[in-house]
Amino acid sequence: MKRKFVMLSIVLLINAGIYAQKDQIKSAQIEFESGRYQDALGILKSSEYLIFNSTDEDKSEFYFLKGNVLKALAGKNIDMVNNLSSASAAYQELIKAENESGKFKYTLPANVALREMKFKLVNEAAADFQAGKFNESSEKSYNVYLFDKKDTLHLYNAASTSMEVKNYDNAMKYYEELIKINYSGKGTVFYAVNIKTKTEESFVSASVREVSIKTGAYEKPRNEVSSSKKLEINKNLAFIYLEKNDAEKTEMRYNKVLELDPNCIDAYINIAYVKLGSKKALVDQMNNLGNTPKEMELYDQLKIKKDNIVRSVIPYLKKAMLIEPKNQDVAKSLMGVYRSLEMTAEYDELKTRI
Repeated sequence: MKRKFVMLSIVLLINAGIYAQKDQIKSAQIEFESGRYQDALGILKSSEYLIFNSTDEDKSEFYFLKGNVLKALAGKNIDMVNNLSSASAAYQELIKAENESGKFKYTLPANVALREMKFKLVNEAAADFQAGKFNESSEKSYNVYLFDKKDTLHLYNAASTSMEVKNYDNAMKYYEELIKINYSGKGTVFYAVNIKTKTEESFVSASVREVSIKTGAYEKPRNEVSSSKKLEINKNLAFIYLEKNDAEKTEMRYNKVLELDPNCIDAYINIAYVKLGSKKALVDQMNNLGNTPKEMELYDQLKIKKDNIVRSVIPYLKKAMLIEPKNQDVAKSLMGVYRSLEMTAEYDELKTRI
């Protein structure tokens, strides 16, 4: 009997929560329709914890209203990027919930809203870029990508723009994500003109563009073939790692560059630079040793390690010399290596050539 009473209490609590959720949604809807968007959002946030026990219908109502409220706030330029991002998340939750329930009440308008917000961010990113607001443009391009992760071009744009203004932290984040998703940029980009705005937009596929054109919203389709961006991405990421003194990642990324372009002289030079830099700790340790037999023995061991590091750069510098035989900086570096290793014959031969 006691167990039945407990179960009944739980059921009553759940039902009370459901009714409270319905009331909160109605109250938030009233505030939204009256233009009091912040008040509406406050009501929704305070009752969001109840959504897990809500009916499918209430979940749809809640997430659709939340998306609409956040979209409206962004439309008034109130924390636009964050509110658009949060609105997108709400609409995505709505679409997910309706897919699971099989009841599609708001999925279509939610998809329309997502496309409108994406288009707004694309335009804002382009406007910021034209105005020289590169960091803002980059952030908005990245958020466009978060709206639609199939549209990877905007992630590339975010990375390139951040690189342009030497915002290496963001550029590294975006380039690493491009590497993770194996982005190449190679392929066909599908464009069509938005009849309402008179601007050209890209589509993730020809079929999606075709559907959009059939709705009467787009016209003038065209295709553009783009070349691979993998070499550029890897070179820029390697450079960022070099700037951040991350020797291991620098060498790894420049080796990837050499897989893509075996004649990239910068890769050979910078790998040699990183390797030579790694001997500094050994040299410092050697300089701090005394003259005891044990210390002298350790000195000899450290010298062997140092010389092996120096010797390891020779193939890279020699390859760089083959690519650019008259490069004086590379030649001087290689001569310094020969001198350090007491490779007199190689030093003299190279000296006669330069």
